[in-house]
Amino acid sequence: MKKRTRERLGLAVLNIFFIILCFVTLIPILYALSVSFSGTNSLLSSDFSFIPKSFTLANYAEVFTGEDIMTWFGNSILLAAATVFISLAVSVPAAYCFSRRSFPGRRLVLRWLVLLNSFPAILSMFAVYRLLQPVGLVNHRLGLIIVYTGTMAVFSLWNMKGYFDTIPLDIEEAARMDGATDLQVVTRIVMPLAKPSVIVTALMVLIYVWNEYIYATTFMTGEANYTLAAGLYALQATEMSGSWPVFAAASIVVSLPVLIIFFLCQKHMTSGLTAGGVKG
Repeated sequence: MKKRTRERLGLAVLNIFFIILCFVTLIPILYALSVSFSGTNSLLSSDFSFIPKSFTLANYAEVFTGEDIMTWFGNSILLAAATVFISLAVSVPAAYCFSRRSFPGRRLVLRWLVLLNSFPAILSMFAVYRLLQPVGLVNHRLGLIIVYTGTMAVFSLWNMKGYFDTIPLDIEEAARMDGATDLQVVTRIVMPLAKPSVIVTALMVLIYVWNEYIYATTFMTGEANYTLAAGLYALQATEMSGSWPVFAAASIVVSLPVLIIFFLCQKHMTSGLTAGGVKG
């Protein structure tokens, strides 16, 4: 009884600790939310409070009607959708091939992919710029899509390969014994089982593209070509709006799509992330 009581007490303390930690991590979000509803530019004033003294929705109206925020929003959606689609279209078949097939140079290729992906992006910035400039892909969405896809396809391949490695070969062999073709085995057996990992991989690629800043500011110039990360930084750095509440409202608005997608896919997150990291 004493041991059980100690375990319950320890579990209760741990739960309280994590609840407090969650509230602490929410403070910046609540701070931004409060500023976005404020009718005065009181971000740095001493009388700031989490409950706005002059509540207004004008800041959110400014997000949808002023500046180029919705243009940046559209650019990010286009880049994210194209990168997710191409990355998965390339990495899923490749991951299945590396997981199920043995061929000369297989391990060497995997090691080289990890090595190439381990360098910080800023180290390859100049080389990538020199490759894209002669073919006219600098300051072009296609160039940025190629850069993003090349970066995230390697991550997607490794994550998907780890998941495919956890699927027993016996399932596929049993399906073939029942007369299923290789295509039917992949489409009707393997892919439904790999659905959690595919969703998680797509979500990770989406978050990367949505928040990416270095490539977006290096390869894209002009407000009409900005992504959300680059545009919002420019909005704050150059003070085009001269209003922190508008900046906070824009930050909240552009975060909502990813949050909604994340919560819709939340049930797949645990299984997709843990299973994908079991084997490398």
